[in-house]
Amino acid sequence: MTGFIGVLMLDTAFERVPGDAGHMGSYHMPARARVVARAGSLDLVRDGLPDPLLIAGFCAAAQELEAEGAVAITSTCGFLVTVQDQIAAAVRVPVMVSALSLFGVLRTAYGGRPIGILTASAPSLGPLAQQAAGIAQGEARIAGMEDCVAFARAILVPKAEQGRIDQATIEAAVVAKAQAMLRATPDLAAFLLECGNLPPYAAAIRVATGRPVYSVLTAARMLTDQ
Repeated sequence: MTGFIGVLMLDTAFERVPGDAGHMGSYHMPARARVVARAGSLDLVRDGLPDPLLIAGFCAAAQELEAEGAVAITSTCGFLVTVQDQIAAAVRVPVMVSALSLFGVLRTAYGGRPIGILTASAPSLGPLAQQAAGIAQGEARIAGMEDCVAFARAILVPKAEQGRIDQATIEAAVVAKAQAMLRATPDLAAFLLECGNLPPYAAAIRVATGRPVYSVLTAARMLTDQ
C-alpha cells in the first residue's frame, strides 16, 4: 500500500523512544504525525470525553492528514477511544485511534478467555472509557502505570514538567505488572497495551509472560496490511 499512516499526536514534551506510537520509526510503513495543540496528557487520560475544542482539533488534524495522503489514521493515546466514532466520521480513510478497539476482536479470537489491559492510568480507565471500547463490566483485567514514578513523572504531568524516559525502569515496572496479572489470572490469553508509550516494552512482556502482546501498532498494521 502506498501513502502513509497519519498519527494524531498529543501536545507533549516527553521523549518519544523507538517503539513509542509517537516515534515515526515505530511503524511498519511511512508515518506522519500531526500534533493537536493543547491536547496534553492530563487532558486525555481520564474517564470521559475530551473538551469539545480538542475533539474538533483531532477531527481537523485527521482531515489534514487525509488530504496530505494518509491511508489510515491512528493516534498516540488510547483514551481517544471515547471519540473514535467522531474522528472516523470526519474522514474517509480507516481510523483506529486506540488499541482498546481491539479488545472485542481479541476476546473472540481467544474464545472469551480474559485479556489483560496495561494502561497509563487504571483509575482513569473507568466505565465510560470501557463502554466506548465495547468492554463489558468485569470483562477486562486492568493494571495501570500511574504508580510507576518513572512513568508518571515523565508522562502524567503538565507539558512543562515532562522530560526524559527512563526505559529500563519503566520496562521493569510494566513487566512486573504483567507478571502479577498472570499470577492472578493464569488463563489470561493476551495483553493489550492501551497506552501508546508502552509498545517499546512489548517484547519484554512477551518474553516474561509467554503471552502475545497487542498495541496501537497492531491496529495500524491491521488497517494498512492489504
